[in-house]
Amino acid sequence: MTRHGGGAGTIRVRRVYDPPEPDDGVRVLVDRLWPRGLAKDAAQVDHWPKAITPSTGLRRWYHAGEGSFREFAARYAAELDAPEAADALDEVRELVRRGPVTLLTASRSPAAGHAAVLARLLGAE
Repeated sequence: MTRHGGGAGTIRVRRVYDPPEPDDGVRVLVDRLWPRGLAKDAAQVDHWPKAITPSTGLRRWYHAGEGSFREFAARYAAELDAPEAADALDEVRELVRRGPVTLLTASRSPAAGHAAVLARLLGAE
């Protein structure tokens, strides 16, 4: 788990397969596809803004080992500047302003994926 900020602006990154915790706040799924084998009621997801997920091409490029995490993060941040993604990201920013937010991902290493990039971008304000 990764934690950014404090108090109302706390942003956590956790695996969606982990059981919900009382201090999760608003639970936001940040994967484009629903996690395999996970019932929707068990996940307790409050929001699922698919527009803030990396493009399929970028995801495949990164997972194929063709670039560094740093380059992936830069490309992903550029994708988040597109109008639909920027609007969805603003909605999540508003959630963070109101209280704790947990970004959920099915990734086995959330600290080396797009959820960590999102957490850094959201916590940079």
